[in-house]
Amino acid sequence: MTDLGSGGVMALRFIGIDPDTAGGNCPSVWVDEVSGDLLFQGWEVTDQTTLNEVAAVSPIAAHEKIVRLPARMRTIIQEASSDGAADLR
Repeated sequence: MTDLGSGGVMALRFIGIDPDTAGGNCPSVWVDEVSGDLLFQGWEVTDQTTLNEVAAVSPIAAHEKIVRLPARMRTIIQEASSDGAADLR
C-alpha cells in the first residue's frame, strides 16, 4: 500500500517497467487495486507542438500532465488493462 500523505492509502500494484531500462527513474506502469485506475510514470511532454496537438482534441487542465511512454511498453500497458484489476469499476 502507498500512503498518499493526506490520510489516504492506495493499494498500488507494480505491473512493469520499461524493458530497456538500465536503472531507476524509468517509465513504469501501476494498477490501483482499489479503483482499478492505471498509473503511468513516464517522461513529461514539454514539446509545445505535441501539447498543442493534444489540447486541440482534449484541453489540458492546469493540474494535468501529458506523459510519454515508449512503444516497447505496449505489452505492459495491455497487461495492466486486462489483468482484472482495471475492471473493478
